[in-house]
Amino acid sequence: MMYSREKYAELAGSLQLNFACDAPARDLLAGLLKVGGFTPVEKLISGRTAYVFGCGPSLRKDIMRIKKKKLIANGVLIAADGAARALLENGMTPGICVTDLDGDIPSIIKAGRLGCITIVHAHGDNMPALKEYVRMIPGVKLGTTQAAPKGHILNFGGFTDGDRAVYMAVHYNAAKIILFGMDFGRKVGEYSGKKGTALKLQKLAAGKRLLEELAANTKIPILNATGSKLKLRNIPSAGKNDGGP
Repeated sequence: MMYSREKYAELAGSLQLNFACDAPARDLLAGLLKVGGFTPVEKLISGRTAYVFGCGPSLRKDIMRIKKKKLIANGVLIAADGAARALLENGMTPGICVTDLDGDIPSIIKAGRLGCITIVHAHGDNMPALKEYVRMIPGVKLGTTQAAPKGHILNFGGFTDGDRAVYMAVHYNAAKIILFGMDFGRKVGEYSGKKGTALKLQKLAAGKRLLEELAANTKIPILNATGSKLKLRNIPSAGKNDGGP
C-alpha cells in the first residue's frame, strides 16, 4: 500500500504544514546524496522480522524486555529517529534508522559509524537540517519524500518516522513487523524530544491512523508489542514469543 499524496495533502492542511516546499526539499536531498538504489535496505528487510522502535514512553522498558528475551537474532532492528539512542544505550545497534533529523543527531551519527543505514526524510520544514547534517552522518545512502518520488528519493508512505518505518518494512516485504515504543498517547516520550510537543501529538495521532489503515490493506502481519498495550485497529497485540508484554 503506497502513500496517498491526497491523504498527505489533507493532513498537511489540517496541521498547517509546508506542503509546497516538499518537492524542493526532495530535490535538495537528492543533490546531497547523489547515490542510488535501495538494495541494502531490501536485503536487510525482505523475508525477515522487522522490529520497529518508536519513541513513545514505553520504549525503554520495551527494549529491556526484548533484550532479556533475546528475540532479535533473526530480525532487523529499525529505529525511528531518537529510538536509535535508546537502542545504543542498551548495547543494540539498529540496522536501519529512519529520521527527518529532528531527533538525537549524535546518536544517529554513532549508529552510522557502527554500520547502521540511515534513511533521511525530506520535507518542507527540515531543509536547514538537511544541509547541516546529511553529509555528517555515515551510512546515509537513501532518501524519502512525501512528494512524488524522484530518482533515488522514494515515497514509501507514512507520516511520522515511526509509521513511515512500518510502511517501508511492508514495501520491502518483511515476513512480520513487530512494534515497540508505539504508544500514540498524550505524552511525548523522552527519546522523542520536547520541541513542539502539541504538534508532535497531532502528528502522532495522524501516524496512528495511517498505521491502522496500512494494517487493513496488507497481508504482512503487523503486531503491537508496545508495553502500554494501546489498542490499534487492525493490529493485534503481540504474544510473548513475539516480544509482547
